[in-house]
Amino acid sequence: MTTGASSITPADTPSAGDHGIPLNEATKVWARIAALSFGGPAGQIAVMHRILVEEKRWIGEERFLHALNYCMLLPGPEAQQLAIYIGWLLHKTKGGLIAGALFVLPGFLAILGLSYLYVLLGHVPLIEGLFFGLKAAVLAVVVQAVVRVGSRALKNNVMRGIAAAAFVAIFFLDAPFPVIILAAGLAGYVGGRSGLPQFKGGGGHGAGGGEVIHDRDTALGEALPEHAKPNYGWSLRISSVLLLLWLAPVLALFLTLGPDDVFYRIASFFSQMAVVTFGGAYAVLAYVAQEAVDTFGWLQPDEMLDGLGMAETTPGPLIMVTQFVGFLAAFRDAGQLSPLIAATLGAILTTWVTFVPCFLWIFAGAPFIERLRGNKALSSALTAITAAVVGVILNLALWFAIHTLFGEVRLLATPTGSLDVPVLDSINIPATLLSIAALIAVFRFKIGVLPVLGACAAIGAAYVILV
Repeated sequence: MTTGASSITPADTPSAGDHGIPLNEATKVWARIAALSFGGPAGQIAVMHRILVEEKRWIGEERFLHALNYCMLLPGPEAQQLAIYIGWLLHKTKGGLIAGALFVLPGFLAILGLSYLYVLLGHVPLIEGLFFGLKAAVLAVVVQAVVRVGSRALKNNVMRGIAAAAFVAIFFLDAPFPVIILAAGLAGYVGGRSGLPQFKGGGGHGAGGGEVIHDRDTALGEALPEHAKPNYGWSLRISSVLLLLWLAPVLALFLTLGPDDVFYRIASFFSQMAVVTFGGAYAVLAYVAQEAVDTFGWLQPDEMLDGLGMAETTPGPLIMVTQFVGFLAAFRDAGQLSPLIAATLGAILTTWVTFVPCFLWIFAGAPFIERLRGNKALSSALTAITAAVVGVILNLALWFAIHTLFGEVRLLATPTGSLDVPVLDSINIPATLLSIAALIAVFRFKIGVLPVLGACAAIGAAYVILV
């Protein structure tokens, strides 16, 4: 039988277990999942559930949802972390590494290629038209995200109040995203500990309906694999290795290039993002837009929309848009390097510091996952954070709308910062009409994200070329 052995710990030296799933077969399945992982975290989780639970019957419904609940508690992309967790559960350390890396690889390569086209051919009418159309579709997708997350998270007035407070804090008061999430999590934790019913949650992305596949009827079975039992020595060793792989490049860039170099700023900013970005991809985008656009000036608001359009139309986690941000940041501040070489290094560096922490969170915590089962205070914290994220995503939708539908935006100074205020006379009629059409397609006719993105891109290209 193929094994999942790893040199990191003796606990990983036994065979892959009694489930009879060869590692090479699992690798092919993870590659298939990665190639099909369109549509954001909900779609990606649904693909994993369909293939791993319903089709392959490698794990059961209970274990799948338990792993998902744990991943929902973590910062970063829950779909990729779920892949790492299940890969580790099936084939130990090596299985988790393979599953997590394959989940990211197709999207990384696709966005890297699109980024090259963007900087080299971005002013060609066809390319301009494609991204013009994508912006309108992306606005509809973000509005859809507000509605979907809100319908799941805002079950009572307390949750609605948290969402409203988060929106006011980030839109009107320029409050930092990490502070909003910390405050919401603390409120939820206290509410959960106090037994307040308003903080009872669930949440997360549903795994889908249909037949329930129980753990006892799957290859892995109900028993806890030996390597999944708590092992402090293994957790300490693997955590130390991953922490070194994550932070050593950041420290090296600081010592060799200094704090003002673009590569160090990319490494430090996205490392910070990896720690504080609870709530999924759209919450990440709100944070990146706030900092990368307004604070660092790495790209313009419309370019942020273009990057999201790339991430929406390629497989992999939506936060792969951060790769595009790092690409442009390094491209425009290449120093002695060729701009394209600098941009490529910036994209690789961004991806590295964004996703290596995901492996750390899973490998450090997965052996102790059973201790989190039924922890009401942590579940309540997640419920409150999810409610706050609705307000954050609403801010993102409004920010995108202002910069998509209006040609001119001015800054209005406030006591706590500034507001983006559109110049009403600069409204872009074609963009507005296309955005309305995209919203109707998404909400009235329930058309999927990819067809809407494709249709809007085609219409945008035709408009720019013909007009």
